[in-house]
Amino acid sequence: MRPDVPIRRAVPHDVPGGDPHEHLGGGWARRGGPLRVGIGGPVGSGKTALVAALCRTLGGELELAVVTNDIYTTEDADFLRRNAVLPDERIVAVQTGCCPHTAIRDDITANLDAVDDLVERLPPLDLVLLESGGDNLTASFSNGLVDVQLFVVDVAGGDKVPRKGGPGVTGADLLVINKIDLAPLVGADLRVMSDDARRVRGDRPVAMISLREDPSAAVVADWVRDRLRRPAPAV
Repeated sequence: MRPDVPIRRAVPHDVPGGDPHEHLGGGWARRGGPLRVGIGGPVGSGKTALVAALCRTLGGELELAVVTNDIYTTEDADFLRRNAVLPDERIVAVQTGCCPHTAIRDDITANLDAVDDLVERLPPLDLVLLESGGDNLTASFSNGLVDVQLFVVDVAGGDKVPRKGGPGVTGADLLVINKIDLAPLVGADLRVMSDDARRVRGDRPVAMISLREDPSAAVVADWVRDRLRRPAPAV
């Protein structure tokens, strides 16, 4: 159930020329809708903390909103609200009632409705982040729901995680290896993780981050900015 929060319409970007999307260089927002970025990964890998970091880093330059997916709770959305990363009306919680993977890959109706509601209430949106909880390496988003997806794993799971592969690790547009500051404490070899990730992913990019050392998640934010600047595919 979505929380009852007041609705506040977004103020158009204050940018030169009066074009609210001029700063995007003719990219995704000009197609008539926001870039939809799926963020998946195992429980505890740091997905919600990454979403919070992206909201803080990009919130001053983009119009953005977030959709979270949990089975029976609104825990992830509540975390984002408590940390005031965005106004409450820009954060929507979807309670899937089943494995969240189903709601982002198979029956995506609830998520599509949540995104459509945000787009209608808060124009013009540049970016919607869709986070999905999960407990393994198989989480992947339907192409009908997101435009690009990133997958988050963490060093605490061991340096063998990337070479295990799985649709999330191998197929995501960006693989994020999180909590690299913990490597010495858990005996993980970052070089092994990086090499294995690049071997199973081919040319797809890999970002190795620590939100403790870089709370802005700068490398991931730059990746999102790059995707926004690219021309949207014809529809």
